[in-house]
Amino acid sequence: MTKSLINPLTFLALLHDIAVAAFVWFAAYLLRFNFTIPPEHLQYMLQSIVWVAPMQGAVFVLYGLYRGMWRFASVSDLKRILFAVSSAAVLVAALLFMMRSSLVIPRSVLILDPLLLMLMMGGSRFAYRAWKEHSLYGVAKSLGKPTIILGAGDAAVALLKDLSRSTQWRVVGMLDDDKALLGREIFGVKVLGSIATLADMQRRLGVEHVIVAMPSAHHQKRRSAIDLANNLGLEVLTVPAIDDLMSGKVSVSQIRKVDVEDLLGRDAVLLDNSGLRHLIAEHAVMVSGAGGSIGSELCRQILNFSPSALICFDISEFSLYQLEQELSALNLTTKLLFMTGDVKNKQRVKSLLEQFQPAVVFHAAAYKHVPMMENGNVWEALSNNVIGTHTIANACKEAGVEKFVLISTDKAVNPTNVMGASKRLAEMVCQGLQEKLAREAMGTRFVIVRFGNVLGSSGSVIPKFREQIAKGGPVTITHPEITRYFMSIPEAAQLVLQAGLMGKGGEILVLDMGEPVKIAALAADMIRLSGLQADEVKIEYVGLRPGEKLYEELLADDEHTMPTPHEKLRIAQAREVDITWVKKLLKWIEGTESANEAMIKNELKLWVEEYSPQHQASVEKHFILDVEQVTLH
Repeated sequence: MTKSLINPLTFLALLHDIAVAAFVWFAAYLLRFNFTIPPEHLQYMLQSIVWVAPMQGAVFVLYGLYRGMWRFASVSDLKRILFAVSSAAVLVAALLFMMRSSLVIPRSVLILDPLLLMLMMGGSRFAYRAWKEHSLYGVAKSLGKPTIILGAGDAAVALLKDLSRSTQWRVVGMLDDDKALLGREIFGVKVLGSIATLADMQRRLGVEHVIVAMPSAHHQKRRSAIDLANNLGLEVLTVPAIDDLMSGKVSVSQIRKVDVEDLLGRDAVLLDNSGLRHLIAEHAVMVSGAGGSIGSELCRQILNFSPSALICFDISEFSLYQLEQELSALNLTTKLLFMTGDVKNKQRVKSLLEQFQPAVVFHAAAYKHVPMMENGNVWEALSNNVIGTHTIANACKEAGVEKFVLISTDKAVNPTNVMGASKRLAEMVCQGLQEKLAREAMGTRFVIVRFGNVLGSSGSVIPKFREQIAKGGPVTITHPEITRYFMSIPEAAQLVLQAGLMGKGGEILVLDMGEPVKIAALAADMIRLSGLQADEVKIEYVGLRPGEKLYEELLADDEHTMPTPHEKLRIAQAREVDITWVKKLLKWIEGTESANEAMIKNELKLWVEEYSPQHQASVEKHFILDVEQVTLH
């Protein structure tokens, strides 16, 4: 007897099955002889039942039928019963044949017995589960919140299965645009119509809650469904994103309120997984700025391709510690290394590259806060973003690193601020270090990836707006017409990896950022999603900050793009420089450490021709005039 049978309930289940086995053996005889068993066969039945039923019980124990709980009986339990009963039937027949006893057992009994046994054992378990669930959830379900699920795909079916045991929700119907599903029932819940009929269903069924369960649908379709439900005054919930579901980080039952990221979300990225595996698998990979929002997500995505080692490099001890706590809990075969240090420290960078010999380096370390870098930190921005990039990029070149990927920004395009200009210089440094021979076969290939804002990153407007809304407002926006491109952090990281794979050396790869988002509309969406009305939280326009632009651009005036095999990546053909130019640039930056910031900004225009800090003043003046005109009218 196994250890699990020590439990009284488990032992009771075994006795139940032995009793069922005895009854079924008798029932098989009844069916065989049309419910009138001849006396001699009745005697054979009684003689055989005393050892057949206990032997079948022993087989059931060996097959582990008593490890699970009846109230959670599932298809896997049914499979286990099938194998156990089949094995027991074969064993009974084999024993009768080997013993060659005087017992006469009709062959039809040997066939009927396992069929009846499977039916009764499986039926009793599922009947118990149905009774238990009804007693637990039956009454409560009638009191749960009436809810409609939008979508009837795999995610919706999985959600419906989970919610069937919920005491909080009562699903009264499903809506889906697939006409083939109309009128069908899933777990007793009917597909009532298309999503467009939601208003009618709300009136008929009195629902107040809607769960959007279409994680793999096109973004615009999800957005349309969410907007429809919001306009009807329903409380809208959604299932986790498809990436999270596929990674196993969350389950479909973890429904949550719709957030602004769901409205700004984009379609899933298609990656060249085989190519990325060839680039990363069994190789060491290094990420600078690994503790940041982009750097940390790059680390997570890189681990999906099984590198031999991942070197996480960052100047912030706390950020690196947080990343170490997260990644170390994953029980991976990849060797994880968490190294503190400054990208400007030539000896430290050189030592790390020589020790771990990464095949690919992703350079995400940078100062990125535009207003902060604009005044009081100008030289630090140039030092960290330009000299730091040159230090690590040149060290990679000397160490023979296969690929160096620079994470750039759309603020490097026609920059009106020091941060953007410094990132444009970092791009040009990488282009200047690129040797033509490396593009063909040998040496380090430098790839630059340029994209806009990422949702949820440090310094993003979204966390700031959330905090302001939580306090009751006002929500502060710099200008009513200001727009920005947005992309999710996972999508940005995935496209950076794809760009790193595709880059041949010296290119600037521009990510498809989709349509620009008006920040005022974003703020209004966030207020509405918080359950508040527009008049409850005010929006105030405070004027553009130092170095800030109304519209971000992904291409400079003198740039045009070429397509790539990936639909979300294009190559910007930008002005290139040589190594001599790079050396002169570094000498200039090092010589301006103690210079006046106004002079540095003025001279910066000689190095970045498209840099125009005066543009800022004209925009602010234009904004003031607009406000005055509105007031006059």
